[in-house]
This record gives sequence, C-alpha cells and structure tokens, in this order.
Amino acid sequence: MQSVKLAASALAIAAVSASAAAARDNVQVAGSSTVLPYASIVAEAFGENFDFPTPVVESGGSSAGLKRFCEGVGENTIDIANASRAIRDGEIETCAANGVSDIIEVRIGYDGIVFASQQSGPEFTAFEPSDLYNALAEQVVVDGELVANPHNTWADFNADLPDVEIAAFIPGTKHGTREVFEEKVLLQGCEDTGAMEAMVAGGMSEDDAEDACMAVRTDGKSVDIDGDYTETLARIDSNPNGIGVFGLAFYENNTDKLKVATMSGIEPTTETIAEGEYPVSRPLFFYVKKAHIGVIPGLKEYAEFFVADEIAGPDGPLANYGLVSDPELADTQSKISNEETMGSNM
Repeated sequence: MQSVKLAASALAIAAVSASAAAARDNVQVAGSSTVLPYASIVAEAFGENFDFPTPVVESGGSSAGLKRFCEGVGENTIDIANASRAIRDGEIETCAANGVSDIIEVRIGYDGIVFASQQSGPEFTAFEPSDLYNALAEQVVVDGELVANPHNTWADFNADLPDVEIAAFIPGTKHGTREVFEEKVLLQGCEDTGAMEAMVAGGMSEDDAEDACMAVRTDGKSVDIDGDYTETLARIDSNPNGIGVFGLAFYENNTDKLKVATMSGIEPTTETIAEGEYPVSRPLFFYVKKAHIGVIPGLKEYAEFFVADEIAGPDGPLANYGLVSDPELADTQSKISNEETMGSNM
C-alpha cells in the first residue's frame, strides 16, 4: 500500500504543476441513487481485492452528481458521476467551461423503472402509460376537451383500476429516473389519450406540447420524492393506497414488501428488459474525469473493475442485484482501457 501512495504522490507533484488534480488517496463518486447500490457493491469488492482504499460513494441524484462532477478539476472535486440518464449537452458545456474537457462515458448496463405498491394494498397490477398520464398529468382529455385534471380516483378514468384515491410517489426532478418516467410514461400516455393532439390543435408548438405533456399535477395527488427509493418505500408503508416508482433492482430486493404492476401487459424482469420487451427501461452510466486518471490512485482500475465480465457480466454480482448486463460490455471495457473520451471517435 505504501508504494502505491508514494507513486501517487510523485504523480500528484507533476499534476499540480500542470494544474490538474492534486493527490488524494481514494476515488470519490457521487450521483444517481439508482446506480448507488451497484457502485457500492463494486467499491466494497474493489477495496477488498486491490491495494487501493475503498472508493467513497455518495448518492444525491444524477443531476446533483453531474453538477459536482462539472465543478472543475482538482482534489476537491469528485472523480466519477453516476447517472441513470445520459449527460446532457448543457452539462457537457458547463464541464468544459470549468476545465473538465475530457470525459469518459461508461455504460454499465440497463435497468427498468417499475410501479409498485403495498403487498396488502389495492390491486395495482396492470397499467398502460395512459393510466399514469390520466392519474398524474396537469391536463387531461375529458369528453373530447383538454381540461385541468379532475380525477380523484383511479377508477374515475379506468373501471378496471381500484376505486381508491390517487396517491403517487414519483422521483423528483433531480433524479435521472424522473426523465425516463416523463419520456416513456407521461409523454407516451399523452399521445395515447389524444392529449398531445389536442394541445397541438389548440395552437401549441410540438415542443411546447411535449413540455405540457410532461407537466405533473400539483394538487397533492402526485408527490415528488427527492430522496432515494427508501424514502418512496417509507411513503408507501404509511399509505396503503400509494403507488411508487422504483428501479427494478430495488423492487427485486423488496418483494416481501412490494408488488409490482405490469406495463402494457409486460412484467418487469431482467429477461424482459434484456430482450427489449418491457417498455420502461433505460441505460445506466457513470462518467470519469480523465484528468484525474494517473493522479487519483485506483481511478482507472476501479472503472475497469466495475465493467469486468466477472462483475458486470450476466453471471456477476451486479446481475444478481438486478442489473441487466450490457451486450456491448466488451466495447465499454475497451473504451476505458484506451481512455476514450466522449467525441473522440467522431
């Protein structure tokens, strides 16, 4: 261990003169609460199997993690941002403005977002995107007219759903899960119910209509959860009629407390996500600050270890926890090995 730290110190001296990251003896990671359990598993295994300190992994949400990532280069900034969505153009621009110009994008696999409720609660076992839209959108179509959402119970718009008050706990806007929820559930439901068509017919541009489709009601029936999935679970524990949005892995590790709904007739499982059948799935990422490689001890080694076949492959511990292995994992491994940054192959 001592020799590793000495080598890192030598690198740090050179790095300081180049205004890059200064010496620090552990990898620091922050971001997505969805990626958090995977990163924690990898960090613990990394600390046990390598002659480097165990990386420090924090949550906070995809947007918060990427914001910290883009603050700059140096020992007071994080090395890796976990994200349950791809980094946005605006975030890349912020990074570049702060000197973070070389970013390695690492796709670790896939996850699905699921809708789950209390085991002993009402039978929320089958949804279409239109149901979630009708329940949670700011505006809906009633009798052919676009109106402020009047629905109080699920049965108000679908007699096959429970006749109980709508109470949904959805990820807050700083979570990458929220973006997937908006685009693959609310936007799809908006199109399916004819609300999108009504908005455009009423004079909205398509872009404005899309934004309106993803606007959520603010009367208390839909509640943003800014914390992680444990907070959502706690809300459902205290509300027997509640429905929550979770990552597949979290649900699979809490099946004693939760029951899951199908979406468009498809049950969310690692198999249905891997085969592209389950409609509400997304890739998961982490982003590496290349300027910190060779300066922060173990950074590249951690990134390579994370996507190794024995870790992120179909028979690895991350798959056992619910991650759907990426069929292009070998390409990701090569990207890290070669330190290939975003845009470098364009």
